[in-house]
Amino acid sequence: MRIFLAGASGAIGRRLVPLLLGAGHQVTGTTRYAETAKMLKRAGVVPAVVDVFDAPALTAAVRAARPAVVIHQLTDLPREFDEAQVAASAPMNARVRSEGTRNLIAAAQAAGTHRFIVQSISFAYAPGGEPHPETDPLNLSDPARAATVKGAADIEHQVLAASAIEGIVLRYGLLYGPGTWYETPGRKPALHVDAAAQAALLAVTRGGPGVYNIADDDGAVSIAKARAELGFEPTVGTDQLT
Repeated sequence: MRIFLAGASGAIGRRLVPLLLGAGHQVTGTTRYAETAKMLKRAGVVPAVVDVFDAPALTAAVRAARPAVVIHQLTDLPREFDEAQVAASAPMNARVRSEGTRNLIAAAQAAGTHRFIVQSISFAYAPGGEPHPETDPLNLSDPARAATVKGAADIEHQVLAASAIEGIVLRYGLLYGPGTWYETPGRKPALHVDAAAQAALLAVTRGGPGVYNIADDDGAVSIAKARAELGFEPTVGTDQLT
């Protein structure tokens, strides 16, 4: 199957690429940098050097890839955790989730893509009522993470409302593992980066349109829907790509 992976060199994208290729998919992966494109090509990915905010170029890249599925793993966050840098990155990360998502959806529609998978967050529910099912609303009134939560809500609305596309929203827990900010689980809900990649692989061919909590089974959110419809297990794949 032809896959267009936006964010192929990010924390999840790097772990997802070998899974997609190993499953026999043909992958076009985006990056903004020529040097990273060379790395992607060596890995077996067709590189697309493009900025998600350049709508015409993005549409051309997606049309050229002719993907059946688009996977949106784009973020704009610092590689290492630093509170000041994380706070400073919030507006641009929110722009990726709003304007960038809008451009990527339009490009997918223009290319005739039938499925669109996007990452969101499962650590934005209001305290109380754990484990939270997907039907619980995101906590839009959280003053500490207003930009982050509103950006996630926007991305979800755009994908689920898009016409002629099956929208799949993966609400990831707080990532840990190689290439993330944390080596081990921290605040709940947590999620190993390889389990996040595994969930995206499963969503290529499984599950109906809608929202899925993707996290460790740590009591913070319910992953029953992801288990039943995607076949997701948070421990599968976490020892395969270390």
